Amino acid sequence: MRQLCSGRPLFVLNSLDADVSVIDPATWREIKRIRTGKEPHHLYMTPDEKSIIVANALADSLTFIDPRTAEIQKEVRGVLDPYHLRFSPDMKWLVTAGNRLNHVDLYRWDGVDLRLAKRLPTGKTPSHLWIDSRSSIAYSTMQDSDELVAIDLAKQEIKWRIKTGPLPADVFGTADDKLVLVGLTGSDSVEVFDVSGPTPKSIKRIRTGAGAHAFRGAGDRKHVYLSNRVANTISKIDLGTLTVVDSYPAPGGPDCMELLAGGRYLLTTSRWSKKLTVIDTEKREVVRQVPVGKSPHGVWTLDHAPRQ
Repeated sequence: MRQLCSGRPLFVLNSLDADVSVIDPATWREIKRIRTGKEPHHLYMTPDEKSIIVANALADSLTFIDPRTAEIQKEVRGVLDPYHLRFSPDMKWLVTAGNRLNHVDLYRWDGVDLRLAKRLPTGKTPSHLWIDSRSSIAYSTMQDSDELVAIDLAKQEIKWRIKTGPLPADVFGTADDKLVLVGLTGSDSVEVFDVSGPTPKSIKRIRTGAGAHAFRGAGDRKHVYLSNRVANTISKIDLGTLTVVDSYPAPGGPDCMELLAGGRYLLTTSRWSKKLTVIDTEKREVVRQVPVGKSPHGVWTLDHAPRQ
């Protein structure tokens, strides 16, 4: 298979190996492993694209990696139980979800250092995070209390909470900040909330497939991809009609996704088969699987389509 991006590395987080696989897109082979802290679960590229940050939940640390050179930039210790993480678009806030300890932490960021501003007790098992385009509201799912929580970043307090369907996981907001979508991993659906008013409203459930889990914007502000971990498929959702408009095979328990520049090739970590899977969305087929480490979770690269 020909090279699909400009040559900058792909990064795949291996949760059970406590490291990151670095993949050369020219050869589609792993060329390096980067050690991280114990039990990393998610990684995230900063909005300025200067760092990929790995959240090491049991090591209470963050590992910063240069997305161009694949070298470690620094390690930040004392970040308590970072399971999931998200920078605000204005890069003034870093928010982490303490999945094991039932809290969400709000860190102020000055471009160099993090400073804990507030630790908020939440519900049971905060899971995934999303921050709106105005850097004003952070959303967090509560995996074991079946809730969606909105956090006012300026006031550093919970604004509201609402019940969801079973086992809510990833969360995705539309570009206009009016709708929030939640993947219900304990179900086969995505639940849609209207958050444009003073109180949130559940307005629809979109049936996708068993184990509805993680989102990745399609880069056109009109569609979003959703991995169905149990069904071994990926759904494409139209954000205007709130319907599934396409589906793709994704063997091995698809989890987090990345979309390469140009929007044709979708990457997903195959959680149960220790592989990175490459899907051609035009042909609707798997075109390559790359061996990586145990329990691959996140995947990121600089050569990506827009994230909305």
